[in-house]
Amino acid sequence: MTIAEVSKKYGLSADTLRYYERIGLIPSVRRKENGIRDYSGTDCGWVEFIKCMRGAGIQVEALIEYVALFQQGDDTQAARKQILLEQREQLAARMEEMQQTLKRLDKKIAHYDECLRFAEDTLRKKD
Repeated sequence: MTIAEVSKKYGLSADTLRYYERIGLIPSVRRKENGIRDYSGTDCGWVEFIKCMRGAGIQVEALIEYVALFQQGDDTQAARKQILLEQREQLAARMEEMQQTLKRLDKKIAHYDECLRFAEDTLRKKD
């Protein structure tokens, strides 16, 4: 697949894909003889993985380290798992914070709903 096709498929700009490759988030993509990137299924798997992880707020630095370790081979499995466990812990904490924020927003919205109902009731009584 060309960079334009991958860009469209995953909703990432070509610049973002090039940046991800440059900083090591996506292992080097093979190029055709004319120099155009030719994304394989494996490359697309990395793009999908990185997009998912970034969408969840996983740190770029942690992902760079993870990809670098992956490229070193099976001897790094424990270290890669540790990175994922740490990132999972951080994500769970952020999700808990978001849940608390969501509850607070729900309370505020309910408050405004009550105010609106009161105002509407007051207007109806005047009629």
